[in-house]
Amino acid sequence: MRGAGIDGGVVFRGIPFAAAPTGGLRFRPPRRTEPWSGVRECRASAPACPQDTAPTTSGVLHVFDPTGPLDEDCLALDVWTPAADDASRPTMVWIHGGGWRAGSGSSRLYDGRAFVGDDVVLVTLNYRLHAFGFLYLDELFPGASGTGVLGLLDQLAALEWVRDNIAAFGGDPANVTVFGESAGAMSIAALLALDGGAGLCRRAVLQSGAGHHAITPAAATRVARRVLELLDVTPGDWDALRSVPAAALAGAASVVAAEAGPLLAGEWSAAMAFQPVLTEPPVVTIAGGAAPGVDLLVGTCADELRFVAWGMPAGLQRRQLSPAVAAAIEGTGRSVAEVAAAYTDEGGELDRHLAMETDYRYTFPAVCLAERHVARGGRAWLYRFSWPTPVLGGALRACHTLEVPFVFATQAEVPVLVGDAPPQGLADAVHGAWVRFARTGDPGWPCYDTARRPVMDFGAECRVVDDPQRGHRLLWDDLVNMWASPREG
Repeated sequence: MRGAGIDGGVVFRGIPFAAAPTGGLRFRPPRRTEPWSGVRECRASAPACPQDTAPTTSGVLHVFDPTGPLDEDCLALDVWTPAADDASRPTMVWIHGGGWRAGSGSSRLYDGRAFVGDDVVLVTLNYRLHAFGFLYLDELFPGASGTGVLGLLDQLAALEWVRDNIAAFGGDPANVTVFGESAGAMSIAALLALDGGAGLCRRAVLQSGAGHHAITPAAATRVARRVLELLDVTPGDWDALRSVPAAALAGAASVVAAEAGPLLAGEWSAAMAFQPVLTEPPVVTIAGGAAPGVDLLVGTCADELRFVAWGMPAGLQRRQLSPAVAAAIEGTGRSVAEVAAAYTDEGGELDRHLAMETDYRYTFPAVCLAERHVARGGRAWLYRFSWPTPVLGGALRACHTLEVPFVFATQAEVPVLVGDAPPQGLADAVHGAWVRFARTGDPGWPCYDTARRPVMDFGAECRVVDDPQRGHRLLWDDLVNMWASPREG
């Protein structure tokens, strides 16, 4: 392969880690790519998985939208390295977020130059999204198998490629840290729960996503039936389904994503129609002892859900508590008003509701994952990103995705998200902690335990705080732990 020189290293783009999932391979697990002869030019990233980018193009999150072409032939990765030699450097593998609906591993935010400058090899990857990667057909089409986790299997295939090949790029296959944000972090929890997943990494960083996200086969089948209905495809008709144009399939998936609520009634996460289809949430498997030897760095942003109200286009902005969260609260015998009373310092009703949903969906699932992992003898570190962005008059505060450019030290490239003068010291602290964790297994503050509960707060100043949200934690403990317990029947 021939890559392109960058300051201090080389980047190899568009390396296929699996065969194109097209034609007869659409809705099939990934297969190894065929070898080639001669020198392959690896100077351009592969297309992203077909997707509907409209939901974020008029909001601040457009910085995560793919800028290149879209194509089903997307299963490729980029490798950023100081040198393709035998130095055995720490290797970090990034799994992008986007709600399992959008995104690409080659977003400009994921530029790897800062990691190269720290003598680390970085790998970023694409995987199949929404219907391409998570349309559950096992109960509707003969011969279908694993269709509800194809996107995860793509990620596994990429990690297997890293295991087998990264030494040729100067990386150490025995020191791999997988890290991701939002759906990328939720994917990592699912990978740790899958057979073989934990053996492909030594450490894992889960940013704004934990182990509670998965949907049951019953709910996933309802989603699939609705997609087929929109496409006018009869269940079981493989030829018709595989002949659907990629853009039409992505469009149907976008429609169904907007209708997710009724289709996912009773599920933990009723916000996303396309998720890994598992019989148990990953946290249950991890609590049962999966991945005890994998060190975890887990955390969230202080104001995750603020982007829903202020960072999205007007038509997608939410002005009330999610019905799914309200139903979950009421299912415990408490009222929404009773819980909201503990959030009076947040401001108005919308502020309180967004803070409640942030805790329900992000903050305490992350705490729960760390606690379950530590209880089985694993090691975990917790962080909280609380620096508020000044954009939109400060309305976003420390919202979902805000920490990502600080992790990659690309904050200066995205003023629309972080403002014109993002603090360089904060980027040094966050990026440095991630690199230390990948290199040594210690990000630089005390390991989490249920006595002290230390959390690193990345804010106006970076400091360790013990059990920073004790009151709210006790409020949500029963509910979060209920969803992290084995399901009956």
